[in-house]
Order: sequence, then structure tokens, then C-alpha cells
Amino acid sequence: MSRTWQGPLPEMPSVPAARAWQRLVPPEGYAVQWRRLVDAALELGLGPEELATGGMDDVAAARGWKPATVTLYSKVARYGGVPLPTPPTPEPDPRTLDLRPLCEVRGEQPEHLRTVVWCAIALHWPAPVGTFRDLRREQVHPTARRLVVRTEDGEWSVPGALRAWHAWEDVRNRFPALERSPWVLPALRRGPGFSSEVGGRLSSQALQVTFAKHAVRTALHLRGTTTGGGRARADALAAVYETLSYDSFRRLALAGGAEPVAARGAVRAERAARANKAAAAPPAPGR
Repeated sequence: MSRTWQGPLPEMPSVPAARAWQRLVPPEGYAVQWRRLVDAALELGLGPEELATGGMDDVAAARGWKPATVTLYSKVARYGGVPLPTPPTPEPDPRTLDLRPLCEVRGEQPEHLRTVVWCAIALHWPAPVGTFRDLRREQVHPTARRLVVRTEDGEWSVPGALRAWHAWEDVRNRFPALERSPWVLPALRRGPGFSSEVGGRLSSQALQVTFAKHAVRTALHLRGTTTGGGRARADALAAVYETLSYDSFRRLALAGGAEPVAARGAVRAERAARANKAAAAPPAPGR
């Protein structure tokens, strides 16, 4: 029996990108990050299969994501079933940074003091932003020399944050809604959400924005007040502050020797701390 030639079967029509994403279940605990990843991919018309094939380069370029952000969303994609390779999380750049100007009280504006006390506590208690979002005033206990933070995971002594704490408490107690609020970092104004209120709990995203604004204002302060021989150092510090995020602040505090509060980032912090000590050590004889 003769066999006639048959052409290739026509390709099956591809599933629209939005529908393909809807077929996947967001990974537990990463719903917000998953939504942002999907939105970024859909802006370029990419479904899960196209993202897995082409990688994250185009999405990262379109959104201006830094290497650490690309690593995070690559992990989230894998958790959700999109087989992306996970690049290693980069070390902080720079490895060390003077974070103390971010902890200095420079006025009585509530937004300024709220972020200053956050930085002052985080310098020695570098908890993730979600932990600060949930931190209650009853968990922070001022003593004569330092703050003591108590959570379900343990108790931590936090030096150097008393002035910022008392300044923030004095100012917030002038406003009834803030005085009644149980949160260490409450909302100062109503947001777009239906349940948003002054004194309510801020979202993690709002806290990240608050930190970034504080870092930029601190950079402007350094440039506007430093003169003489310290100007070059202040300009270099301000240049880093202008793009500093809280996640980078936390990694730098850990790399500087602060005790890890959570498992996340602890291994990388230990590695960075060892590298910093090695860089500061005197050279061996004969070298």
C-alpha cells in the first residue's frame, strides 16, 4: 500500500497570555509579588511559557528592576510553576555604608520622626519590613539606656534608639488618633483603601515608599549642610542614599554585624560580614 506525503500538522493556536497566567495558582505567601510579576509580563505580552523561554531580561529592563529584585521575582515564578533559572542574590553594593545619618533626629515632623525611629531600631534590630509593619508599641520597652524589643521569637536589646523613640512618642501623643494607635509605625493619613484610617496599620509597600523618601531627604540634607573637607564624603554617601531601599539598609546592617532577627538573609549577612572583616584585616607578612 502506497503512502502519500502528508504535510505537517498545523500549529495549535497559542493561549492568550492573560488566560495562561490565570491557569496558574499564585504561590502561598507571595500573592502580591506574583501579581506584580504577572502585570510586568503582561505589559510585554508575555505568558508563562514565553517568560520561561526568554527569561527575565526584557521584563527587568522594562521595569528597571535591580539584580536583587530580579532574583526575588525569579524565585516567585518558580514557586508558581514557571521554570525560570534563579540567579544568586547579589551582595550589597557597597558592602559597607554609614547608616547613622538616617537615624538622626532633625525636626519634629511626624513623617520624619516615624522613619527615623524605624531606622534607629533597624540599625541594631534589622527585621524584615513585614515584621516592622506588625510591630506593636507594647512590644517595645524603653529602659534607661536602650530599647528592648520583645516578640514571639525572642527578646532583643537595641542601643542607640532612645532619643528617636522618645521624640516620636512625644510628637505622636499630640494627635489623638496616633496616641491611640497600637502600631509603632502607624499611618499618618488616610489612604485609598476603604478601611484606611489615621493610626491604622500601613502596608509593606507604603513602608517601603516611606523609607525611600526619607533616604532621599537625608541625601538632600547631607548635600545642603556639609562643607569643607567632609563634602566629598557627604556627596558620595548621598549618592547611595538616593537609591537606597529598606531591603538594602537591612542587608547592610546585617553585614555590619547586627544580629539576625529572621532566617531570611542570615546566611548572606554572615558571608558579607566575613568578607568585610577580611578586607579590614592587615595584610599578611611578606605580601
